[in-house]
Amino acid sequence: MFGAQDGDLPYKLRQARYNEIAQNLSYFAWRHHQDSANRLNLLDVGVNDGILRRYTELYPGSEYIQYNAADLYTDGTSHVYLSTDWTHYTIDLHRGLPEIPSEAYDVVVCEQVLEHLHQYSLAMSELSRVIKPGGVLVVGVPIFPEGLHWIRKHIIPKTDKIFRSKKIIGHVQAWSKRTFLNDLRQHCPDLTIEACYGFRIISGGILRPLERCRWWWQWNRFVGQWLPGLCIEIQVVARKKK
Repeated sequence: MFGAQDGDLPYKLRQARYNEIAQNLSYFAWRHHQDSANRLNLLDVGVNDGILRRYTELYPGSEYIQYNAADLYTDGTSHVYLSTDWTHYTIDLHRGLPEIPSEAYDVVVCEQVLEHLHQYSLAMSELSRVIKPGGVLVVGVPIFPEGLHWIRKHIIPKTDKIFRSKKIIGHVQAWSKRTFLNDLRQHCPDLTIEACYGFRIISGGILRPLERCRWWWQWNRFVGQWLPGLCIEIQVVARKKK
């Protein structure tokens, strides 16, 4: 997808968030190298199989990135893309990032992770702690329309338990755009939110074939920039105060 992965849908909307981060990262890295002649020090929290790097490498400037990763690594690190070219930290984000020094990274990415944590406030503050002054946090989570997020968070888990639903979701948090931004401001007061993008207002189902069309992705991206709160997921870019 987007030239980074194989598949029958070249513009799969579920992967569009990685393409967006990749473009921003490569630009940040290029600017950082122009200003300092150094590589940009990146920490990818919840790296999974290294999917973000596959997308980032498509763009000029990515050659100036120094890759660091943090994850549970229940199956080791060998499955991570170019695993030996990363510095790996085995962490449980519920405990924060105790092995990582403060103000160590130019950019920290945490994409689709926080919604899996029963306690996320420490994780949020820790993400901010390890960013250098002037550095950037890119964080993404799924969201619900205002009001529905409360039902998803408090009512659905109870009905799933009553009816013994076997759906495997793995999400234990539910936000609207407003409540997530409020949480981020509360737990990371030293960050200034610079942008909030939305992805996937509607996707899949009978509309799935449209993900073969570049214009469909571009339309979703346009709407997501103007109406992120109506989307299925958001991505927030915040900068640490100097």
